[in-house]
Amino acid sequence: MKKSRFTESQIVAILKKADAGMKVSDLCREHGISTATYYNWKSKYGGLSVSELKRIREVEAEHTKLKRMYADLAMENEALKELIEKKL
Repeated sequence: MKKSRFTESQIVAILKKADAGMKVSDLCREHGISTATYYNWKSKYGGLSVSELKRIREVEAEHTKLKRMYADLAMENEALKELIEKKL
């Protein structure tokens, strides 16, 4: 997937400008984005603040770490079960 040239905090700032009353077409022209991009951003980041966005990223990272830990433990558990069955 192509990396955006805007950070999430920049995207939130752009969306806040539109909420403050700036016309969407002017905003898109100023930042060099299409209106489709603006509305995609609005559906994804609309109503979020930078701190909320940061917290969401932290929670997602923690969730990924926990999923990885669970997968490792499940594999170890399965290997131990197979080892016990072979000894019996």
